[in-house]
Amino acid sequence: MDNQMFCYQCQETAGCSGCTRSGVCGKTPGVAAAQDLLVWLTKGLAQTAVRLRAEEGRVPREADRLVGFNLFVTITNANFDEAAILGRCRETIRIRDGLAAELEERSGLHEAARWDDMDHWMEKARAVGVLSTEDEDIRSLRELITYGLKGMAAYLLHAAVLGVEDAAVDAFLQRALAATLDDTLTADALVALTLEAGKYGVEAMALLDGANTARYGSPEITSVELGVRDHPGILVSGHDLRDLEQLLEQAAGTGVDVYTHSEMLPAHYYPAFKKYPHFAGNYGSAWWRQKEEFEAFNGPVLLTTNCLVPPKGSYMSRVWTTGAAGFPGCGHIDETGGVKDFSALIAQAKTCPPPTGLESGTITGGFAHAQVLALADRVVEAVRSGAIKKFVVMAGCDGRAGSRDYYAEFAKALPGDAVILTAGCAKYRYIKLPLGDIGGIPRVLDAGQCNDSYSLALVALKLKEVLGLSDINDLPIVYNIAWYEQKAVIVLLALLHLGVKNIHLGPTLPAFLSPNVAKVLTESFGIAGIGSVEDDMELFFG
Repeated sequence: MDNQMFCYQCQETAGCSGCTRSGVCGKTPGVAAAQDLLVWLTKGLAQTAVRLRAEEGRVPREADRLVGFNLFVTITNANFDEAAILGRCRETIRIRDGLAAELEERSGLHEAARWDDMDHWMEKARAVGVLSTEDEDIRSLRELITYGLKGMAAYLLHAAVLGVEDAAVDAFLQRALAATLDDTLTADALVALTLEAGKYGVEAMALLDGANTARYGSPEITSVELGVRDHPGILVSGHDLRDLEQLLEQAAGTGVDVYTHSEMLPAHYYPAFKKYPHFAGNYGSAWWRQKEEFEAFNGPVLLTTNCLVPPKGSYMSRVWTTGAAGFPGCGHIDETGGVKDFSALIAQAKTCPPPTGLESGTITGGFAHAQVLALADRVVEAVRSGAIKKFVVMAGCDGRAGSRDYYAEFAKALPGDAVILTAGCAKYRYIKLPLGDIGGIPRVLDAGQCNDSYSLALVALKLKEVLGLSDINDLPIVYNIAWYEQKAVIVLLALLHLGVKNIHLGPTLPAFLSPNVAKVLTESFGIAGIGSVEDDMELFFG
């Protein structure tokens, strides 16, 4: 524990082993410690909730929401505000102790369900971080589960703000989180729990998909403008569609345009958002380019979730956060009575010049499951005729590492009879390439955000059914996925639950996989890393 911090939950962790002095993401040792403490206390809250549910058959929704929200706060690139995170620690203790007061039996509760000495929080945080689990394999499995649950929590909270919740999924999340405190669980028991997390991950993704389509309609094939207009604008980044909806409603008639950035691009595919004439288009590309892109945008920027890069001082006064996101020195918009007031952003935008143009033209997407299934006859015919020989799932996240150029080169090298299925910001590496189409079917089919990865699973399952196959692995599909943060972990676990094997992850395998855990995943599921483009072309296409 001589490190100033220790974190290895994202793909860019230092040396592919762990950040020990400061986070590559930009978080300080103080922020890292506050996040470690919040996760530990949230595990204690989860254990208390599990106990109360067993005794009373219920847990207050406030506690369910808090467990998920706390996990979302600690996702990579979400919240860098140490004071705000410590405030969440105090709130967690308050809610936890309120639940504990209702218990008939409190014996056996873990220290995380009892500790409340916030005057000495740093000392405790350093004692309960990742490395506090000494056994490397148990630590690896506990972190794999925890990171998967962080990703699941993101899906659940996006659905919850749209009024869609599932008590059974919340109950599993709390049970699994509490289990990471249990020193009696063996590696085999933790492996089983990891796979069970995949099952509930599928349910969480289905929940969000249903919530989004019920409110905004099923995504449609849409050409999105990449240029800029002559009006002042507000740029929305992150993932939360409800935040975007409220901003569009409040900005109507003000003379201020609204643009999407990075993972918010797929909002343009939903029918409900097309009614807003001031919904201008998409600006920029993947999250990690935001320092240059936010500078050039000139107007206010709203970060609705994770994917925040610590802003430069030159534009920090124009960056606003909401929900789980936060950064000291930036304005933060809280919710009051189910509504967020974005009037301050709109007023600020009116004082700013229009965005500086970065590019022109359009980008096409909207190939979520309903749209692809509407094209099913054409797709199946193309497969049966040999016009399409393979689908390549290249979903996931983009990042700063130069090694991620691999994905652009891989896309360029694909044979002309291969179609890319994608979701997430990894697509920015290749979606603007002139890859053409096959009989009118674009060679890049973008389902949307990383939150929309469920669409890719549904498409695979439908193809399996239509082609009369008994095993999903008999489909002409290969998986070459780029990962970055914890939502990619729950997507991976969901695919394993669905029986998908031989998934390739890159640009590096997760640092939190111990050699023994990595061996289990390799031998049982065929999980592998990536090689050179040339070697992988030979591997995938012979």
